[in-house]
Amino acid sequence: MKSNLKKKTKEKKKEPKKVISSKKRKQKKEEEVSKPTYIRAVGRRKTAVAEVRLFPETKEKGFLVNKREVNTYFPEFELQKIIFAPLKKTSLNLLKKAKIEVLVKGGGKRAQAEALMLGLSRVLVKLYPETRKMLKSEGYLTRDPRMKERKKFGLKKARRAPQWSKR
Repeated sequence: MKSNLKKKTKEKKKEPKKVISSKKRKQKKEEEVSKPTYIRAVGRRKTAVAEVRLFPETKEKGFLVNKREVNTYFPEFELQKIIFAPLKKTSLNLLKKAKIEVLVKGGGKRAQAEALMLGLSRVLVKLYPETRKMLKSEGYLTRDPRMKERKKFGLKKARRAPQWSKR
């Protein structure tokens, strides 16, 4: 009896293989080809992360940040100045030639703007390698490594100790 039980547990049921028709394969290939091509780069600053996508060959033009126009997402002139600095330095009219989409997460507005600047600079270098030297000399390709220091136990902040009293 024991030998019969072992044989039954070892036998596996064979499942039929899924067959994909040739029409569905063609549709998948067409979908892959029809997707717009873009150049992608990531910029970071503190806890902010900006994923920049540049679509060089599209009919649509514009600069979108989190599906909103860049001027509405960053209304402050100082932040706009930070964002557009690499484009102005390279003197490329990419805003008139291509579409730029950015996804920004985390951090504050200033950190997001600086992360976007780094991501945009990296995209420019991928698209136009001759701009690397120009952007590197201005410091647009350097990731700012400064982060907030962690809080230590026994202290109020990273280094701020509780007030000391003599008595």
